[in-house]
Amino acid sequence: MGPRRDQIKKVPVIDRSKLPNSFEFVVVAGARARQLMRGAQPRVTGTIKPVTTAQREVIEGLVAPEGTETTTRVPARAPVGETAAAEG
Repeated sequence: MGPRRDQIKKVPVIDRSKLPNSFEFVVVAGARARQLMRGAQPRVTGTIKPVTTAQREVIEGLVAPEGTETTTRVPARAPVGETAAAEG
């Protein structure tokens, strides 16, 4: 028998209709998640998993694609071995 309904952790759902570009969101969040897995400091608190943390950072405007103004610019595809430059 599985866990009871009140014991199941709720997974946050991202409302794609509020995103200006869902493809860009996925690319930026993925690049940021890789940075977090390599040891970059998270800019939000309360999350454990790097992917969830990255998604929250992008949604809250704490990271953005290169070429835009924000706290951290995340390259769409960082060259291998250049993680320090990508982490700002």
